[in-house]
Amino acid sequence: MPELPEMENYKILLSQMIAGKTITDVQVNREKSINVNPELFKRSVLNQKITTINRRGKHLLFQLQNGQVLLLHLMLGGWMFYGQEADKPKRTIQVQLSFGNEHLYFIGLRLGYLHLYSHQEAEEKLSHLGPEPLNSSFTLDEFIKRIGSKHGRLKTTLLDQEFIAGIGNCYSAEICFDAEILPTKDIDDINPPSRSQLFQSMKKILQVAIQNGGYMENPIFKGDKKTGGFNPLCQVYDREGEKCRRCGATIKMETISSRKTFYCPDCQK
Repeated sequence: MPELPEMENYKILLSQMIAGKTITDVQVNREKSINVNPELFKRSVLNQKITTINRRGKHLLFQLQNGQVLLLHLMLGGWMFYGQEADKPKRTIQVQLSFGNEHLYFIGLRLGYLHLYSHQEAEEKLSHLGPEPLNSSFTLDEFIKRIGSKHGRLKTTLLDQEFIAGIGNCYSAEICFDAEILPTKDIDDINPPSRSQLFQSMKKILQVAIQNGGYMENPIFKGDKKTGGFNPLCQVYDREGEKCRRCGATIKMETISSRKTFYCPDCQK
């Protein structure tokens, strides 16, 4: 599932390709992927210019000239591709936005969605989310305060979108590895220096992942060489049975809250 770095990468790339462009055609092939009548959706979106593209947590917000917002959550299996008809992947397209001869294809939106809201409605839909971990306003003091009110396993807390927005299965594992803390550890057992290191590791891993295009490998356009560049840099995620690059021990996998969790049993304590 795309997490903060993947969605930030998409935001950056799509801002370069479609921000300021006008939507010339709209196709809805799966009504469950949107939240209003398809004809209303088309009327509201057609001939509208995309003014800006923003990200909140794992969501993208396409701001339209008429003040409305397309709120995207790709969920599990969802991705996007931008290009001409001849370049599109041989996959079922749930929603398509056209910009002349180029199109933005929304693929795999079985659990994900592209919903149409007013600006206020979109804010209300996202109001439950916790702070953005890379915002300068999210300080170490704020992190220490928030984690101090939590109990239970660290992994479960990092996945809680109301605690911090945007971190999912991959980056929770990578952050814990960088901080040398077991994701299975109870928060009450994490000492103050380790909590501070966790904050620094969170900032570091998310920034490096964004710089390298995230870990999910589906290119967003033909010739895209950036998207997925973080995948070979993963230290523990999806590396069960492989050697730890830091200490040489064997990476283990454990299921926590129905999610696969990867860690090094030797250098994470």
